[in-house]
Amino acid sequence: MLGRRRWWMAVAALGAATLGLCGCDNKSKEAAPGPDRPAAPGASEPWKVGAYLSLSGAETQFGIETKEGIELATDAINAKGGVKGRQIKVLYEDDKSNPQETNNKVLQLINRDKVVALLGEVSSSRSKIGGIVANKYKVPMITPSSTSPEVTQVGPFVFRVCFTDDEQGKLGAEFVVKTLGKKKVGLIYASDDLYSAGLAQQFKDAVVQRGGAVTIEKSFPKTETNFTTYINELRDAKPEIIYAPVYYSSMVPIARQAKAAGVPGSMFVGGDGWDADTLLADAGEELEGAMFTNHYAPDVPWPNAQAFLKAYKDRFKHEPTSLGAMGYDAALMLYDAMGRAKADTPEAIRDAIAETKGFEGATGTIAIDAERNADKAVVIVQIKGKKFTYYTTVNDKPAAKP
Repeated sequence: MLGRRRWWMAVAALGAATLGLCGCDNKSKEAAPGPDRPAAPGASEPWKVGAYLSLSGAETQFGIETKEGIELATDAINAKGGVKGRQIKVLYEDDKSNPQETNNKVLQLINRDKVVALLGEVSSSRSKIGGIVANKYKVPMITPSSTSPEVTQVGPFVFRVCFTDDEQGKLGAEFVVKTLGKKKVGLIYASDDLYSAGLAQQFKDAVVQRGGAVTIEKSFPKTETNFTTYINELRDAKPEIIYAPVYYSSMVPIARQAKAAGVPGSMFVGGDGWDADTLLADAGEELEGAMFTNHYAPDVPWPNAQAFLKAYKDRFKHEPTSLGAMGYDAALMLYDAMGRAKADTPEAIRDAIAETKGFEGATGTIAIDAERNADKAVVIVQIKGKKFTYYTTVNDKPAAKP
């Protein structure tokens, strides 16, 4: 890892002339393609990277914002000459927010398109499916935003640039019990969603360990839209705060129906699944004062994030959520590893990703740990004036820093 800070800032500014990834001699032999693995690109061919995302379906906004972050990172790298003198071509596939489509799209990217690496997904359920396929075919994969511990546990070719749910749940509980001083907690989550149920359990255990208690717990199927009964029961139990680790698509009706039932938005604390413009547009008023654990906020103070914010707004004419920032970081970290890899093979790229330390991205400083997860700080975001605003950073590892 040479000149990591200077390298990142050059990319983020989209204009500097030096770039650590470029200009390296490629002295490695290209791996011979086999029946179950992609071919490495020829000397004049672009690198083909696959991205499978929810570009339609229930989590469309997550997929679109992640794609924008990947595009921003890719165009910045290509503008500087690409990786090892080759341009990068990202092939996007829409899994339609559907697990079955995810399996098919990842197989297409590996077997039909011969991609050298994969980026995706946002949903932990779909990333786990894609990760199983990627690991089987020995193609490295980085998920931008899937926080379930199970995702990277599928095998050695799967990584992430986000924190895990155990870390998010633990630090969310630390924030609620220790920082906010709330000991009686209500809980509502989707029982049939890997992300929601997993984060709920991690948070619940951590609250108890810190001397608090979940005094009422309500779960619902992911397709539920009428939360009135659950909300009334939560309200009547009189918790000091309500933890709702759900996606924005569920949080919007929960917030609206909660306000109608007399439960203010400031009663809610959530997870990174809240981070979507749709949440602010459709329930920003109802959630005034609410907070959630996240990877990023537009006004986080560190310089790399502000450079990313400017580049993103110049390109897409709106502020990024963490999904865009995580897509950007996942792509940049992959391209960084491709530049450092000792050969142009998926195995060598995998090894380079595993060696990543001190990568300074838009969402903070990232080190890949032994379980292929990102060691990084957690950002607390508050909704104020229908905007996501930086509140504080929580961290329990001395090595992790903003």
